[in-house]
Amino acid sequence: MNDYLMPISDQEFQLMRELIYKRFGINLTEQKRSLLVSRLQKLIRGSGFAGFRDYYEHLVNDRSEEALGQLVDRVSTNHTFFNREKDHFEYFSNTALPAVVGALEKSGSRDLRIWCAGCSSGEEAYMLLMLLREFFGSDYGRWEAGLLATDISHRALTTARAGIYPDERMDSLPDQLRSRYFRRRAPGSWEVRDELRREATFRRFNLMNQVFPFKKPFHIIFCRNVMIYFDQPTRDGLVARFHRHTAPGGYLFIGHSETLGRNQDLFNYLQPATYQRRAT
Repeated sequence: MNDYLMPISDQEFQLMRELIYKRFGINLTEQKRSLLVSRLQKLIRGSGFAGFRDYYEHLVNDRSEEALGQLVDRVSTNHTFFNREKDHFEYFSNTALPAVVGALEKSGSRDLRIWCAGCSSGEEAYMLLMLLREFFGSDYGRWEAGLLATDISHRALTTARAGIYPDERMDSLPDQLRSRYFRRRAPGSWEVRDELRREATFRRFNLMNQVFPFKKPFHIIFCRNVMIYFDQPTRDGLVARFHRHTAPGGYLFIGHSETLGRNQDLFNYLQPATYQRRAT
């Protein structure tokens, strides 16, 4: 197979970037043109398409949306590891979770709702579940405290559901958590124990959907390192949808390279990349 980049015309690049923006919210600048080509050319050549225009026509006419799933698998980046940006997990365990649980207990509810939006290959979701188990201890079974984890990538979700990770993804995980919630699968990899894996509900979901299907609000939402790919209007729209589906006083965690901006009035700033929904 030739190593040179496939040709893509200005019109073809514009069609592709508009489709990707409309369907996934990912804003590809001109500087990303060569990256787009390099990530898609093997798929295009291997599938027998004549070029980018032929591939684009297939994307817009594929009612199954399987081709769109393959597209987002290639244009999105799913790099993560356990305990990434660990100060968020410390705040979750030491501040957010005790506050939410205390409020629920006062109201007589044991329905704790947590959403990991943009869960990638599952490390963040399993990290949150481990911390939940550690927080509740023997009381965990008395709570409705599972976790919803969503992503748009079929490939990432397949990895998440399998729950098998190489050593390098596990390096930042405290030893006590690794020994309690994982088992050595083979030299160089670890597997999530069944009792933890069954507490996670992994679903494919597009955050660009203008209407979210959730009937009850979430108390805590993690959506980290997702909005870095979005322009400001797309970020603003997503934050507004998060607000509608966050319980009053609930928490929103975003990536350290992201911000909600100073002009928004839906969430109060708590610490870097950590926000709380205003009570009214």
